[in-house]
Amino acid sequence: MKHTLLISALLAAFALTACEKPAVVVVPTQPVGVPGPAGPSGATGATGNTGNTGSTGSTGSMGSTGDTGATGATGKTGSGSTVIVIPAAAASN
Repeated sequence: MKHTLLISALLAAFALTACEKPAVVVVPTQPVGVPGPAGPSGATGATGNTGNTGSTGSTGSMGSTGDTGATGATGKTGSGSTVIVIPAAAASN
């Protein structure tokens, strides 16, 4: 039993190390150049569209009631006779 375990361990180690491993390929990188000075500015862009009109505001609240006016002067006392004024007749067409 001891020999079987030892042999199987050696075979496993040999099988794992005997596999062909691919060579590591190193890809050379190209040197990156230092950027030069900035170029001239581009042309001015077109004017944008006009925005939408805003919504109408809500109606304001009702104002407070005004002050009471001053009391008028007392009228002249009558002479005791009553005058009746008859309205004019309506004009007919």
